Amino acid sequence: MLVVRSLIFALLHSTTAVVFSLLGILSLPFPFKWRYKIISQWAISNLWLLEKICGISYQVEGIANIPDQPCVIMCKHQSTWETLALQAIFPPHVWVLKRELLWIPFFGWGLAALNPIAIDRSAGRKALQQVIEQGKDRLKSGVWVVIFPEGTRIANGFIGRFGIGGSRLAVEAGVPIIPVAHDAGKAWPRHGFIKTPGVIKIVIGAKIATQNKIAADVNKETYHWMEGQMTQLEGKRPTPIERGDKTRG
Repeated sequence: MLVVRSLIFALLHSTTAVVFSLLGILSLPFPFKWRYKIISQWAISNLWLLEKICGISYQVEGIANIPDQPCVIMCKHQSTWETLALQAIFPPHVWVLKRELLWIPFFGWGLAALNPIAIDRSAGRKALQQVIEQGKDRLKSGVWVVIFPEGTRIANGFIGRFGIGGSRLAVEAGVPIIPVAHDAGKAWPRHGFIKTPGVIKIVIGAKIATQNKIAADVNKETYHWMEGQMTQLEGKRPTPIERGDKTRG
């Protein structure tokens, strides 16, 4: 039965992606926040489909920790689920993502309409500078920036090394970091087709100040918060892994 439900959801997930991608292209002449409001309905509708078809719902802890000012969101990356949920929970935002995602037919076209910070991850310092320059521009315009500091999806029970980009951006832009932890991997695993019914818990932490701090210290503080929250959510301390490990991707 789980296979059938997962298949139905996958078909609707893909079909609605095509529809909203076309709407995204048509909305290009409009201001960003108008485009965002239109395209983010895809994520919101898919969360509804996920609950009705696959029995996956979610609970949010710490909603009061979302401030009025734009911030850098540093979120745990276990699944596709969080890319949907963040759009339902947070104000308009853009993602830092690998540029190859924009090349995917339909999905990538709609994604491009959301004005992401698309980087070549092999570019090293150049990619980092792109994140900082474009991220500061987005924040000044009143748009939040989402960064997955582990760089890619990590299997539940593990935690990846944090890249410095999110912390550098927050420090140089003079904005706080809002850390976000969740256990979505138990219901919708990375690369997983089968969706398991359950309640995903997502925790929004209090803002982490960046004034008069260096990026390395901010990164460490955010990492320790994430590690502690994942320990509580998953019942055990996550195992640290390095880039290139098979639990990544």
